Order: sequence, then C-alpha cells, then structure tokens
Amino acid sequence: MDMFIKFLVAAVLAGTPLLFGTVGEILSEKVGHLNLGVEGMMSIGACSGFMAGYFSDSFAFALIAAALGGALGALIYAFLTVTLMANQNVTGLTLTIFGIGLSNFIGVYALGFSETGTLKLPDGITAHMRNIHIPGLSDLPVVGELLFSYNPFVYLGILIAIIMGLYLGRTQTGLNVQSIGENPAAADAAGIRVIFWKYFNILLGGAICGIGGAYCSMIINRGVWISNNVGGLGWIAVALVIFAGWKPVNAIGGSFVFGALRVLKYYMPKSVIDLPVAFYDMLPFLITALVLVISSMRKSRGIGLPAALGLNYYREER
Repeated sequence: MDMFIKFLVAAVLAGTPLLFGTVGEILSEKVGHLNLGVEGMMSIGACSGFMAGYFSDSFAFALIAAALGGALGALIYAFLTVTLMANQNVTGLTLTIFGIGLSNFIGVYALGFSETGTLKLPDGITAHMRNIHIPGLSDLPVVGELLFSYNPFVYLGILIAIIMGLYLGRTQTGLNVQSIGENPAAADAAGIRVIFWKYFNILLGGAICGIGGAYCSMIINRGVWISNNVGGLGWIAVALVIFAGWKPVNAIGGSFVFGALRVLKYYMPKSVIDLPVAFYDMLPFLITALVLVISSMRKSRGIGLPAALGLNYYREER
C-alpha cells in the first residue's frame, strides 16, 4: 500500500509539466491554431526561468521570466500564422526546432560564467521549490501525502487548469473565444475581435507552456542545468489535448495518467513482469501515437475539436 501511494505521488509530479503544456495548447487550439511548437515554447521557458533564477536568486522572478519566455515563443508563432498567414504546422515545427536550439545555446553560453563548469540554482531558489507542508493537513495519513505534499508548481498547475476551464466555459469572453475556433468569419461578423483574441489566447497559452518548461529545468533536473531538459514532453502534451477533449479541467486527470506511465518503470515489480527499461521509456510516446491514430480515425466533431482548427482566417474572404 505504501508503495502504491508513492507511485501515485510520483505520477502527479511527473505529470505536472504535461498539465502546463496541455492547458497552454488547449488555449491556442480553441482559437483555431494548432501550435506544434509546444516543445519549443517549453524549452524557451525552461531556459529563461532557470537563468533568471540563477542570476537573480528570486523564485518569483524565475516564474515570471519563464512565462514571458514561453509567451515570446508564442508571439513569434502568432505573428507568422495570424498576421502573415503562414502554414500552422510548418511554423509550429520550426518553433520547436528554434526553441530547443536557442535554449541549448544559451545554456552552453551561460556555463562560461560558472567556475565549476555546471549551473546550479542558488539555495534561495531551491528552498521555494520544496514540497509545501500544510500543518494538520499534510500530516494526515494517506490523504496528507496524496493531496498536501507537493511543490508549488503542482498546485499552480491545477489552479491554472481550473481557472482556464472557467474562463473558456463559464464566461462570455470564453464563449466568444470558442466561437472563433468554430467559425472565425461568423464571430467577426458578430463584432468579436478575432485577431485580438487569437493573439491573446496564443500568448497566454505560450506563457503557461513556459512555466511548464521551468518545472523541467528547476524541479525534474533538481536545479541543475541540463541541455534538452524538456525531453519530448511537449509532443505528449499535444496528444493530451485530444485525450482531454479540449477541456482544461480534464487535462488534470490526463496529465497524471501519462505521468504514471513515465514513472511506471520505477514501481513495477520485476516479479510480476520483467521488461527492459527502454520499453517503459517508450510507453508514454507509444500511447501518445495511439491517441493520435485513434482520434484521426474517428474524425469526430463531437468531442470538442474546434471546426476551424488549423485553418488560417482571411478576413477579406468573409
């Protein structure tokens, strides 16, 4: 039982960066833009957040820098696809290549400022990344460890997912935003500022992805800079959007399921089934591929897929 609880806790921790990436991508897709640059935005956020924390010794500044870094990557994508009408798929893939390359370049360059040849976050930063202890609640048996024993990123990710769910489904602005993803021409004719809300959602989604990237560089890597620290999680997040049915709240459960797949290799008893470690490393990506294949075969519009997803809006053709 104790091992199972530890497995669930590890699944939550491993799924947290996926939660940020998934919610960020949902916001972009809800205005009709399939942004395949999640990996790139997370990489830029990972780099900007880590470097800001390293040089400023401020956790809050690191989070802000990570969000701004992700938003900057999203701004590049938005300008190319919304204003210049570039192909969304090509632009997203290019953003991923650019983001990973830029992050690694800055990381290698920053190593020149370290006398030890490594970059490690100051103790003032790592102190803020430790698990939060809530007196009374954290000490409860089983429930305390499952619900009240995580680092600030976990609670922030869940809070953002809930707020974004309310924003999209319970506010007039959110409903207007969703109408843009369904039929931008009709939304434009109804007086909705299509271009503004496309930019707003894409940049907000990029900022959330950037915070997810900071989780990778600051938590997963234990405060030590490592190149390619996002490690493909952005691609899993793209598939998780489908798994969550384009609903931010559903992304909470979906991200933790995929988080469980990521840590399964550490908790699967070899006496039950003895498989190579490489199989468990492949498993999240295999499930991701299956989700994409099955969703493409179904071609269902009833599961939340925006009707105008991937289609650029030419206002002159309205």
